[in-house]
Amino acid sequence: MQSVMSFFIEIIREPAIFLGLIALTGLLLLKKDFSTIVAGTAKTIIGVVILTQGTNILTSSISPLTAGFNLMYNIEETEVAPALGADTILSQYGTEIGMAMLIAFVINLLVARFTPIKHVFLTGHMLFWFPFIFVAVGIENSLSHTQLIVYASIMTALYIIIAPAILRPFVRRVTGSDDFIIGHPTTILSLISGWVGMLFSKNKGRSSEDIKFPKSMEFLREISITSSITMFFVYLVVSLIIGFDAAAKAFGADQNLFIYSLMQGILFGAGLTILLLGVRMMLAEIIPAFQGISQKWIPNAVPALDAPILFPFAPNAVLIGFLVSMVTSVVTIFITGSLGVFSFVIVPLTITCFFEIGTAAIIGNGTGGLKGAIAGSATAGVVMILLVGLSVPVLSGTASDWIVIFGGNDFSLWSFIGDPIAKIFP
Repeated sequence: MQSVMSFFIEIIREPAIFLGLIALTGLLLLKKDFSTIVAGTAKTIIGVVILTQGTNILTSSISPLTAGFNLMYNIEETEVAPALGADTILSQYGTEIGMAMLIAFVINLLVARFTPIKHVFLTGHMLFWFPFIFVAVGIENSLSHTQLIVYASIMTALYIIIAPAILRPFVRRVTGSDDFIIGHPTTILSLISGWVGMLFSKNKGRSSEDIKFPKSMEFLREISITSSITMFFVYLVVSLIIGFDAAAKAFGADQNLFIYSLMQGILFGAGLTILLLGVRMMLAEIIPAFQGISQKWIPNAVPALDAPILFPFAPNAVLIGFLVSMVTSVVTIFITGSLGVFSFVIVPLTITCFFEIGTAAIIGNGTGGLKGAIAGSATAGVVMILLVGLSVPVLSGTASDWIVIFGGNDFSLWSFIGDPIAKIFP
């Protein structure tokens, strides 16, 4: 039984296989011919793999900037060392995490089948990381083995049911349809960006995607080129400010800083291009295939998918969100550090700035155009740091080392929300 459960957990944790099985199920329910079933399943899996590799390239291209910003603002990067730590939780509480993930997913299916909340959370790796966070909160509150499973299952189910449903109207304004919604820890930051963007709705003006370039500069309309040039200059400016020797050490560069910056920019553009290709390929297969599940098993259901699915709808906004939030978040870190607001050091969260707030900028653009994208992502950058500050004390003995890298989003918010709920358990 244990090996069977572990097998299913591994399937759900692997996005490509999980979504491939969803596509396969949908196509079988639609009674498609053998060739269409094989092609649709294979293209879904390949599309997700391409998307994932693009994500990995983007992450590797922006991660070195964290150390550069630390030096620029004299932020001392100190290690947050909890009693357990993320690795220990994963190794010692894997059963509780896996059980909570499976139970929460089943609850989501039942709710989608029998209530008006019609979505299925299909972002497999997030289906794993949320119970991880809730198990950590439960450990902090000394819950027993059974209590951990019950608590993490309930909280994970609440999250994957509530969060995508709340964000759904904002996603619809971006995509113009209900083909899919977002199942990703960007929810709170995207909601804030969407609400801020609504302040500009009466004087919305142009979209971030309507930025005009002179004829001689029309090549900048290609997001892969624009993003490469932008990241090249970001690395170069940071290097100029902190000094080339310090930058080389901070970035771990073993080549000329100009060449290194150029290659990091090109790597970023390549990663974004690959990611967008994977998104298009996967969407072209998973959306039609999911109609089989919607028609036969869960009427009118839509898939809740990973945030990069939204990137092709406003790629300029993603870049704006990343750059603006990096500025406002680092300024917020500097201010809170100077005032002693937190008793621990918060470092720039480049990954959250790109993926979560990049998505939030798209939502802000949907409600308030370019102004909404800028103002929304600027506000989200500030809130991100405050969310980290709220969640680190909650996870001080368990996963604080993980939350300072991947937090500042729904992981932080829901750990803070879940803490008093965990205290209700005897």
